[in-house]
Amino acid sequence: MDPEPAQALTVNQCIDQIAQKLEAAKLHYGHGAIDAQSEALWIVSKQLELSPADALDHLDQELTSGQIQNACSIAEQRISTRKPLAYILGEAWLMGVPFFCNEQSIVPRSWIAELIVNGSLEPWLPADGKVLDLCTGNGSLAILLALSCPDIHVSACDISLPALSVAARNVDLHGLNSQVELLEGDLWDALPEPNEDNLFDLIVCNPPYVNAKSMSLLPAEYQAEPALALAGGNDGMDLIRKIIAQAPDYLSERGAILLEIGNEYENFKKAFPQIPAIWMEVSAGEEQVLLIQAEDLR
Repeated sequence: MDPEPAQALTVNQCIDQIAQKLEAAKLHYGHGAIDAQSEALWIVSKQLELSPADALDHLDQELTSGQIQNACSIAEQRISTRKPLAYILGEAWLMGVPFFCNEQSIVPRSWIAELIVNGSLEPWLPADGKVLDLCTGNGSLAILLALSCPDIHVSACDISLPALSVAARNVDLHGLNSQVELLEGDLWDALPEPNEDNLFDLIVCNPPYVNAKSMSLLPAEYQAEPALALAGGNDGMDLIRKIIAQAPDYLSERGAILLEIGNEYENFKKAFPQIPAIWMEVSAGEEQVLLIQAEDLR
């Protein structure tokens, strides 16, 4: 799929050529890029050592033959392996923030990230508050919280030591070791026994919530990710039941828990008909992320 060796291409031309190849391969997206064009931009931006957003300011720049060849080689690998591009590049971007990424954790992505960055969570984030990122995985949400609210303390826990090793690299990448604490354990087992001095003002959680039928139908790109971070049982609610059952013990009096449930809205409503959830608006709609106040769980 490489262009002719002597062919000169601008950034924009190279993006268009690669996008055509990716589109023809009928890949699946959703790991930091929404379509073939945005993945092609990402591939080419890597050759410029720029973020995808910054690369848009260089569309007329002419690429070297080596940059073109490297970009085409990455595209070929993406097509032949069907792995998420983030794994191939070893990087991911979430809300314009870079993260290290490998196959030990899922690719950074969450609708919760939008709410962190746009300030929607400020009513539940006192200036010196304590926040827990439950099921932190790669650590991206914990890091976005710390970057957005420099005065808060963030605890971030996960059952997967390999995923926590990725999170540790990301915490170090952003210089947040004094603000973000990483803990290993199965949900609440990662934390000390709750008491009035270690309760959280906000718990955020993007847990495994994909129901069993959907898991069986996932395309190759999603199958390349750790199933432990995706599978939520028959109705997608297995871990969410455990989370909600114990969340009140770890929340401050006016605290809240923020949960992402993806496409499991109907299953959530069926499992928890009694809970007065506040559905948060994100770019995907109003059925993907919900907030439950502590008083409504007690």
